[in-house]
Amino acid sequence: MRCPFCQNDDTQVKDSRPTDDNSAIRRRRSCNGCGARFTTFERVQLRELTVLKTSGKKVAFEREKLERSVQMAIRKRPVEDDKVERMISGIVRQLESLGDSEIKSEKIGELIMEGLQQLDTVAYVRFASVYRNFREASDFEDFVSEIADHEDA
Repeated sequence: MRCPFCQNDDTQVKDSRPTDDNSAIRRRRSCNGCGARFTTFERVQLRELTVLKTSGKKVAFEREKLERSVQMAIRKRPVEDDKVERMISGIVRQLESLGDSEIKSEKIGELIMEGLQQLDTVAYVRFASVYRNFREASDFEDFVSEIADHEDA
């Protein structure tokens, strides 16, 4: 593993342990060149996934991009990190088990929406406002009233 600080290839694993949800191995590493310490995560990847954008463009799936999208939605919300990590890992597992290596971006968006709806309503509305491209206040009002109708049912 290359050191992110000095780019040296000579690094050592100092400690390994599973994450709380056992979906990855957390490794503490030390660089033999500059002495810096850093953490890496090793995860199982069932298959290489490709995202099919609405424009027709194909791009490689990046877990980090999914994580950034979720983090923006939950920013400054009282949501536990381990719950977020479990949700993200669950989404990735669902995507990998769909049986197809090409996944439409809409499918990923819908899975994130489902996860956020269970996790935090405000984060759910935030994500929906970007994902569904809300243009004016009435779009928010309609969406929130739709949520309220589902909660009352």
